Amino acid sequence: MPTLHQEIAQAAAALEQAGKDSPHLQAEVLLAWVLGQPRSYLFAHPEETLAAQLEARYRSLIARRAAGEPLQHLTGEQEFFGRRFKVSPAALIPRAETELVVQAALERIAAEAPAQVLDIGTGSGCIAITLALERPKAHVRASEVSAAALEVARVNAENWATQVEFAEGDLLAGFEGPFDLIVSNPPYLSERDFEEAAAEVRAHDPRPALVAGRVGTEVYARLIPEARKALQPQGWLVLELGYASAEPVRAMLKHGWEVVETRRDLQLWERVLVARRTEIASSSHTALKWL
Repeated sequence: MPTLHQEIAQAAAALEQAGKDSPHLQAEVLLAWVLGQPRSYLFAHPEETLAAQLEARYRSLIARRAAGEPLQHLTGEQEFFGRRFKVSPAALIPRAETELVVQAALERIAAEAPAQVLDIGTGSGCIAITLALERPKAHVRASEVSAAALEVARVNAENWATQVEFAEGDLLAGFEGPFDLIVSNPPYLSERDFEEAAAEVRAHDPRPALVAGRVGTEVYARLIPEARKALQPQGWLVLELGYASAEPVRAMLKHGWEVVETRRDLQLWERVLVARRTEIASSSHTALKWL
């Protein structure tokens, strides 16, 4: 009967042959999950053997991963901002880049003061729940157009004992401001981008959570004016950006906004945009300036 060390080696070889990144690490993660133990357990008990039932379950998971099923869907969870969140095919798997969005939002919410916060398109709820946990005085609300994704978010909120207020619907979903901060990781792929994406993404990620439309910036174009109406004067808008979408989104923020900063991810793409709502000068005021 193979030892844990041998099981991992065989599984890693299968994953490597299937072209998966970090095959040894993924083999360890899945075996630790099957055992209900941390990965450190594998290093401490390399000569232990698996019971036949667990061995069959592990090899089935490895086969599914080799066939392209995401690791997070197999384990049903993903780490985000140091916490474990439940995931399912109904909602986009939280990405590490989105932690940059959370960090930028946290910097605009005072730790000891109440704030009105809205997360648009919450998906698994990872942004809204993290903000609620990191800023417990904030009143955090979250919208999501997908009922199935919203159920995932509600499970995560219950697991983390947060009081996030959810609503099903598009954009603000009936929530009324004024808000101090609106944050969103909206769909930002074009239809062509999606067709050119990795097969694993096309097969397993929810298409509506990724694809905005023919161009890819359609949701930003609808979200930005709605956000401006709902924000307090000087309120904040924090957006996750898609590849090469920074310039088109900046162009949407020329009137009534001040773009404060963008932040780049590890690939040096502009990934996060932070803007502040400003007043739009009336034509009469503009004329007076030149008298």
